[in-house]
Amino acid sequence: MLELLPPPPADPLWALTDAFGADERAERLDLVLGVYRDETGRTPVMAAVREAEIRLAERSPSKEYRGLSGNTAFNRALLSMVLGSAPGGPAERAAAVQTVAGSGALRLLADLIHRTRPGATVWISEPAYVNHRPILEAAGLTVRGFGWRDAEGRFDTEGVLRELAGAGREDVVLLQGCCHNPTGVDPRPEDWRALADSAADSGWIPFVDLAYHGLGDGLEADLSATRTLAARVPEVLIAVSCSKNFGLYSDRVGAAIVIGASAGAARHAETALQNAARTQYSMPPEHGAAVVTTILEDDGLRASWRAELELMRTRITAHRAALAAGLSALGRAEEARTLARQKGMFSMLSLTGQQMLRLRTEFAIYGTAAGRLNIAGIPEHRIPCLARGIAAVTGS
Repeated sequence: MLELLPPPPADPLWALTDAFGADERAERLDLVLGVYRDETGRTPVMAAVREAEIRLAERSPSKEYRGLSGNTAFNRALLSMVLGSAPGGPAERAAAVQTVAGSGALRLLADLIHRTRPGATVWISEPAYVNHRPILEAAGLTVRGFGWRDAEGRFDTEGVLRELAGAGREDVVLLQGCCHNPTGVDPRPEDWRALADSAADSGWIPFVDLAYHGLGDGLEADLSATRTLAARVPEVLIAVSCSKNFGLYSDRVGAAIVIGASAGAARHAETALQNAARTQYSMPPEHGAAVVTTILEDDGLRASWRAELELMRTRITAHRAALAAGLSALGRAEEARTLARQKGMFSMLSLTGQQMLRLRTEFAIYGTAAGRLNIAGIPEHRIPCLARGIAAVTGS
């Protein structure tokens, strides 16, 4: 059987990570994967996470099965964090199941779309997160791209609304709730309101990928777009990841949230998600969800987590500003302006694949072939080197 398997293509991000690992140059810089790194190059364990793990270890909770929805206290905590808890709000007509991180949530919700709207087209931004199209197509869905940025690298309000006017009532539009990956370009609040009005008027369902909340403009500000959609549109799908803002990358913590026109519709969707999970992995791992629940249910730990998250956000913002200033000082004003407008973990410059190859071979700087750089992975003392490398490959 295995001899009949054609050679599959390697995952482009992990192939670059492997190449970085094989690079013996001391000055090498990994800006490929979306992980936060401190000045030593390590991805730290957040203080609130470490304290929550100590408390969980001391309590020695049972390792008994949790059930197909996973940790229900975690699900309630995520619903409250994402949607708020105001009486009569969208959380009252929503249901959540714990998933294997954000990617697992995307896949479960993609399966739900395929089951309920098998003829639907799922619209995704171009460019999009590298795993969006493969996940959706693996669930049997038709995928169509729509433009995201205008000629100046800003969110293309008119162009996006014009293209999405072609989305049918059976269609779904996948939107990143904040800190767009890979571009770092987000809609403004008024743009999100226009998108919500388009969905309500045309009937397409918003599918929100929420992976970086807290790392753009602040936690509440980063959640506002999702809440705008939830308040104005009868049905919304939300994939939530706790990898980045809790630093729980390898614990694979996430949730799939379904907002229905009624609480009863959301409960039916919850059962459908449970059934889909049963056929894929049965139930998600407990540890990371228990950590998040412990943090969100304790006032002190929650305050500690939010304070550290804010420090991470401000550090990323400061590093982006410093890189933009460095590029401007080296005569690369256009690249500097583009970079300064972006937000979140990633930034995307108009570098060709050949220029990115030069960054790797001549300067030991690793980013994606499409020009995406993980701003959250830059040590402060390496910013001048990165600016010089970008200036060198764009100036010739």
